[in-house]
Amino acid sequence: MSTSVSTDLVIEAKGLIKRYGHVVALDETDFEIRQGEVLAVIGDNGAGKSSLIKCLSGAVQPDDGELMISGEKVSLRSPVDARHMGIETVFQSLAVSPALDIASNIFLGRELRRPGILGSVFRKLDKKRMRAESLEAMTQLGLQTLQDIGQSVETLSGGQRQGVAVARAAAFGSKVVILDEPTAALGVKESGRVEKLIKEINARGIPVILISHNMPQIFEVADRIHIQRLGKRIALVETSQIEMADAVALMVGAKTPDELGLAG
Repeated sequence: MSTSVSTDLVIEAKGLIKRYGHVVALDETDFEIRQGEVLAVIGDNGAGKSSLIKCLSGAVQPDDGELMISGEKVSLRSPVDARHMGIETVFQSLAVSPALDIASNIFLGRELRRPGILGSVFRKLDKKRMRAESLEAMTQLGLQTLQDIGQSVETLSGGQRQGVAVARAAAFGSKVVILDEPTAALGVKESGRVEKLIKEINARGIPVILISHNMPQIFEVADRIHIQRLGKRIALVETSQIEMADAVALMVGAKTPDELGLAG
């Protein structure tokens, strides 16, 4: 866990509402993440976690409420808007292009051009540099055992594809990195590497939002836990101040925040 968490809010949301027809996915929920922290978001199925993360990453727009980044009110119309503001997200669905190679996936939408006239006029890609930087990013994740950084993503295992997506987020997230179930498709060894990467990202001062059902992982890496239930944030608590069993009980509705002396 981070030892240098600031009280400065990087992302703050107030009263977010998101409806899908008659279904209310977010019911005036609040959210905040501070500079330098790892914040876990937990909740049972239907709690609104996915809708919350999609609003924070620009994938969907809330019907009401305010979203602020570094104290400035913003409207994220797309994930591109979020990326321009330094917010990188790895969704469970993994936004990778199977037919492209690893380096092309990591630099997708941010391709590097060759220096001079070859890049500026003829738009030639600097594939050598992209492959070198991609290899460095993958090595940091502990996936340097891949045979060839130029191999297509469709030839990789599910865990290796996850590694490509996480490495891309780590390479370009300058404000916040959002990881949605980053170890769901990984084995024990690869999961440990992702946990290490989370700590490395955080050590650079970049806050991390971690959505996970892996409670031991959460208690290993997170500074605080945002507990979502029935479309609302019912508690925001320091990880060191709550037992794992109580966090699960709050998540499923077996206990209330009042019973544990917690505020929403």
